[in-house]
Amino acid sequence: MSTFANAFQFDSLVWDWIIAVYLFLAGMSAGAAMIAVYLKRNVIEGDAAKNGIIRATAILAPMGIIVGLLILVFHLTKPLEFWKIMIYFNPTSVMSMGVVLFQVYMMVLFAWLAGVFLNDIQRIVGHWVDKIPGANALLTACRRFENGLEITLAILAIVLAAYTGFLLSALKTYPLLNNPVLPILFLFSSLSSGAAACLLVGVIGFKEPMNSASVRWVHRFERPVVLFELFVIFAFFSGLYFGGGQKEVAVLAAIGGGFWSSWFWYGVIGLGMVLPLVLNAVSPSGVKHRTSYLAVVTTLSLIGVLMLRTFILYAGQMTTV
Repeated sequence: MSTFANAFQFDSLVWDWIIAVYLFLAGMSAGAAMIAVYLKRNVIEGDAAKNGIIRATAILAPMGIIVGLLILVFHLTKPLEFWKIMIYFNPTSVMSMGVVLFQVYMMVLFAWLAGVFLNDIQRIVGHWVDKIPGANALLTACRRFENGLEITLAILAIVLAAYTGFLLSALKTYPLLNNPVLPILFLFSSLSSGAAACLLVGVIGFKEPMNSASVRWVHRFERPVVLFELFVIFAFFSGLYFGGGQKEVAVLAAIGGGFWSSWFWYGVIGLGMVLPLVLNAVSPSGVKHRTSYLAVVTTLSLIGVLMLRTFILYAGQMTTV
C-alpha cells in the first residue's frame, strides 16, 4: 500500500491524475473527429448522419472536450475564476494557447455537426429554431460550408491531439517530458483511443453493422496505428537513453524497475497494445464479428491509452534536471 501511495505522491509532482484524464479525453475527442471526417469524405456512402460511427463521434468528440475542461476547471485552485483564462490570452503561455485552440475547435466541431445532422435538427427542434432570429440561416450556412468546415476540423483535431503532448513537453525541468517526440506519440495514441471509442459506441450504442464499410475501415486502421505507436514509444525512450545524463536517469527510473515500470510493461504495452494485437491476429473471423469481442478489444485499447497518459505524466515527473 505504501508503495502504491508513494508512486502517486512524491516531492517533484506538479500535475496529478486529473490532468491525465483531461489529456486522455481531449485526445480521444480529437482522434474521433479525425476518423469521422475521413470516413465521411472517403468511406461512407449516402447520408453520413445515419452512420453509427458518425453518430458516435457526435457524442464522443464534444463530450471529451467538455468533460475534460470541466474536470480541469474544478481542479483549479479558484474554479469560479476560470472565465479569466478564456478571455485573457497570453501568447507566451502554452496553457493559454491551448484554451484558444479548444474554443476554436469546439466552434468548428459544433458547426460541422450541425451541417451533418441538419435534417435531424430541423425535424426534432425545428419549431424552436424558427423562433430564434437568424438560427435557420446559420444552420443552412453550416451545411453550405460543410467541406471547408471538415478540412478545418481535421487540421484543428491534428493540432489538438499533438497539443496534449506539447503541453507536457513545455515542462523543461523534466527530461522525460521535455521531448520533441511526445506530441507525435500523443497524436497516434489519440487516433488509437478515438478509433476504439468510435467502434465501441458506434456498434454497441448505435447498432452500426459489424460488416459495414466504416466499421471494417476502422478495424483495418487500428492495427497500423498501434504498431506505429509502439515504434514511436521505442524512439521516444531510445532517444532519451542515448542522450545520457538526466535523460538516461529518467528512462531507467521510468521503465527500469519499480511501480511505474510494471504499469508501463504490463499495462500500457501488454494489456493495452500487445493483447489487442494478438487477439486480432489469432481470433477466428466468426469471433471477430461478435459485439462482445469488439467490446473487450476496444475497452483494452482505451484502458491502454489512459494508462499511457498516466504513465507519461507521473513517470515523467519523477526525474528533474
